[in-house]
Amino acid sequence: MLTGFCRFRWLIVIGLFSWCAVDHGGQSSQVAAQSAPESEPYVKGIEAILATAYSTQAPGACVIVTRGDQVVYQGARGLADLELNVPLQPDMVFRVGSITKQFTAAAIMMLVEDGKLSLQDEITKFLPDYPTQNHKITVEHLLTHTSGIMSYTNIPGWMLTRVKQDLTVDQLIDGFKDKPMEFAPGEKYKYNNSGYVLLGAIIEKVSGQTYREFIDERIFKPLGMQQSYYGSHSLIIPKRVRGYDGSPEQPQNAQYLSMTQPYSAGSLLSTVGDLASWNDALFSGKVVNQDSLAKMTTPYQLSDGSATGYGYGLGISDVRGHRAIAHGGGIFGFSTYGTYLPEHDIYVAVLSNSTSLLSNPRVVSKRIAALVAVDPYPSHTAIELPAERLKQYVGVYRIDEQTTRTVTVRNGRLYTQRTGSTRMEAFPHADDKFFYTHSLSYFEFVRDDQGQVIAMRMYPDGGKDAELATKTDEMPVQRKIVRVDPNIYDDYEGEYEMAPGVVLTISRDGDRLMGHVTGQAKLQLLPTSETEFFVSEIDAELNFVRADDGSVNIVVMKRAGREVKGVRKQ
Repeated sequence: MLTGFCRFRWLIVIGLFSWCAVDHGGQSSQVAAQSAPESEPYVKGIEAILATAYSTQAPGACVIVTRGDQVVYQGARGLADLELNVPLQPDMVFRVGSITKQFTAAAIMMLVEDGKLSLQDEITKFLPDYPTQNHKITVEHLLTHTSGIMSYTNIPGWMLTRVKQDLTVDQLIDGFKDKPMEFAPGEKYKYNNSGYVLLGAIIEKVSGQTYREFIDERIFKPLGMQQSYYGSHSLIIPKRVRGYDGSPEQPQNAQYLSMTQPYSAGSLLSTVGDLASWNDALFSGKVVNQDSLAKMTTPYQLSDGSATGYGYGLGISDVRGHRAIAHGGGIFGFSTYGTYLPEHDIYVAVLSNSTSLLSNPRVVSKRIAALVAVDPYPSHTAIELPAERLKQYVGVYRIDEQTTRTVTVRNGRLYTQRTGSTRMEAFPHADDKFFYTHSLSYFEFVRDDQGQVIAMRMYPDGGKDAELATKTDEMPVQRKIVRVDPNIYDDYEGEYEMAPGVVLTISRDGDRLMGHVTGQAKLQLLPTSETEFFVSEIDAELNFVRADDGSVNIVVMKRAGREVKGVRKQ
């Protein structure tokens, strides 16, 4: 799923996952590709993008690129099974996570066209016992993530333990239906897996079939999607890929979850080829009519008139100024993304069997789509700049009243850190010009007539419009590291639940105190007192709270002006 079944890294929620392993070597036998002759101008460019994103000796990705009715490229890079050293092949089957939502949304529109429901029907028409807490919640609110219902994947502890339990649809709904509403329906947009679970229940109620049966009989079979499935651990699925969590350096087998839980919000499996067939059928009117498709691909308007950037099961954005219809998925062991440029009839699907922080199907998908649209994102090659020049950029750059971007230099390397975000290394490609690896963003420093650096122009997500941040007189925060007796670290060791599905593990490594989110890389906690520490990579402070009896059961994390309390698991 895009948000609920995503991984958490030091209180930064990645909504569709980011993330690929860098390959420092050449191609090997773990690369498989095929393409039509007319695609030849793009093949080298596509393969260069994949070589930068995915190692041949680690989890990787399958990719398909179509333009009109032609397959421009179909290939795979990386390993499908690390333990057996099995390479990925283009027709292998992945969990697609929240890409499932567009199938659920299309199923609802099919039932609308059948005259069996209306988008403005209240959900109690189909689920009469659902407690709406004196609100009018419509089918459309569920489709657009504007219902105000709490997403069950945000319920404290759910993603730690309950996610492993096999549940019926009714049991799944029972788990969240009595939780307080987060806002009035139509008032806000907040990505919501509960809403899509309720849509699945409505499909079953109206059609008289299970969700699995409906999707199989009304979509998969008619469209010839022979390698697409409703997820199951027991079902034998030919060419199913194994999924991996963990850091790029230390991948781990994906943690277990019951596939009854993602349900109509994220339980489908498919291949890049089947997804290309699906996209072609959807946008050529073979699934729903043009009126229904227009509703699915038009940003929903909130009650205050503002647009959300999301239709029904599909997001609406742009790639280099070209309109894009897209959606991603993040589920234990897998990250996925599909991008469609309707003006060019270009579709790109990237399915990865990794949730590694580097392996980012969204970036790869958008970069390939822009390449085939003949409007590629800028490509940069790192150069060296003298240390004295790098020092000229150090400072705090103000974006608005609440937001800054801090530039620092450490060991001859330049880093930027936006308020509330992670510290990222940036690489120079020309005087005053920098880029990030595995990202579409890049930036440049601005000088005045006297040659002094006065501002920074950032091009977020590789867009053509710059975000200007003015250099201030502020200096980056310099925290003083103090010496403490490392034996006190023994008191802090343990697991702390910081948020729904988020466990921070504190451990001692000799004279160092380390912290990490399960399956992720460890980061060192640097002491400023015996109980206070900071993590430079994410600009966060941690304070271990001692009880009257001297025990430590609480840690408080301060970050971007907010505090989050973690409670030690017993």
